Amino acid sequence: MKLPIKPVRLPKDLIGQENGKVDPKLLKDVPGGKLHHAAARAWLAMVADAKKAGFELKPTSSADCYRTFAIQEKTFFARYDNIKRDTRHEKYQGKDWWLKPKVAGCAVPGTSNHGWGLAVDIASVNADKLGWLLKNAKRFGFYWEAQSEPWHVRFVGGDFVPSAVR
Repeated sequence: MKLPIKPVRLPKDLIGQENGKVDPKLLKDVPGGKLHHAAARAWLAMVADAKKAGFELKPTSSADCYRTFAIQEKTFFARYDNIKRDTRHEKYQGKDWWLKPKVAGCAVPGTSNHGWGLAVDIASVNADKLGWLLKNAKRFGFYWEAQSEPWHVRFVGGDFVPSAVR
């Protein structure tokens, strides 16, 4: 099953902000974390629609919505080290980093869509929930970033408010 991937368009009020250091006034509380206010509005509408269909959408943890820069760094350093191996390779702080064995990769600090408050890692994504998401997420402005992460969705609409959210 192929996940629809679409690039993120930043809302105008995020231009000039720093990833992971977003002005708290631009973030809104949602059950399980915080999101940029446009993403939060769309997320809450999608959560309500999923509930009507019998699906619970929630983040896997509070760090799986908006992620501060400090949390992005802590996660990165827990998952990568400077030991050269045949695994995912990243550059950060002018150094080479390799993914440690038996851990999931993560974005280089300052590059994650979680750092804009636009991404959510959804808990317990099984085949049925993924099927519902594939049929409905785009109505709310959510798309995927990678084929390998069916749980990771991002609000991509910038300042556009999808009709399902209005």
